[in-house]
Amino acid sequence: MEHLTGKVAFITGGASGIGLGMARAFLDEGMKVALADWSDEHIAQARERLAGSNAVHFVKTDVAERESLRSAAEETLEVFGRIHVLCNNAGVNGGGTAAGESFDEWDRVIAINLGGVINGTKIIAPIIRRQGEGGHIVNTSSMAGVVPLPGLAAYSTAKYAVRGFSESLRMQLAKEGIGVSCLFPGATRTAIVPLPEDRPGTMDEANAPQFLKDLWDAMRGAIDPYDTGRAVVAAIRENRFYIFTNREFLDEVKQRHREIEDAFPDDEPTPGRVKFETMRADMVRDLMAPGNRPVVPRSSAELDRGSASPAGGQ
Repeated sequence: MEHLTGKVAFITGGASGIGLGMARAFLDEGMKVALADWSDEHIAQARERLAGSNAVHFVKTDVAERESLRSAAEETLEVFGRIHVLCNNAGVNGGGTAAGESFDEWDRVIAINLGGVINGTKIIAPIIRRQGEGGHIVNTSSMAGVVPLPGLAAYSTAKYAVRGFSESLRMQLAKEGIGVSCLFPGATRTAIVPLPEDRPGTMDEANAPQFLKDLWDAMRGAIDPYDTGRAVVAAIRENRFYIFTNREFLDEVKQRHREIEDAFPDDEPTPGRVKFETMRADMVRDLMAPGNRPVVPRSSAELDRGSASPAGGQ
């Protein structure tokens, strides 16, 4: 999608943080934006911040509840008539450890951080496809979907899964003029990590643990959500899959990739295996490649062919 003016974006978790940053960046491009959010407080604050714009519509929704999300999408269509860009951005922190006994918090985090992305895609992607005008989907993962976070297993599990889901989605939609990107933010200036100066008198910075002091120092240099929104705009225009915002992770990612490469066995595969996997890799490379593609009209039956796995499963 090289031309964004007049297009409509639907953003979950859109009333604060990265979602609001994307909304502001989209509005600067002349887009119309539906901000879907669960928090009445965040919606009220965003409404005040964006007051005066007739290109914004607010709708309350719970991304973990499919009917709630479906109603929000239908309301957006009633207001704006179209949805061209879907940003599955809603997320929550926490979730607990991998070996903890409790399921409740784990299930909540998975339902929102992963289930919300799946629900949003399965409800709104068909709308974008039926319109036949092309479009783009942006799924918010995290640097926790690339490198692990100790003690936040549910969060990392969901964010790793969003990455895999998004790669598969991009390959499925590549020839339909619908791009897919995955956003991997690191430290971003949002309300998730409040600073002492944000809440005067409530945090004793002088006597805080060193880890917390270091975290606060990092957050003081965190990425502005609006800058993240501008990065998303650029990725949509160029149809790039990966959107990274925080360079401080690069050396760690390189090291992890080296460890993965070093873990492969030394024995040579059979020619048949090499031939098949080369064919598959070429196909994946083509479908994942950056660059905008024309919309290719196809029947709904043709669109869903090829979803069966080589093993015969679905």
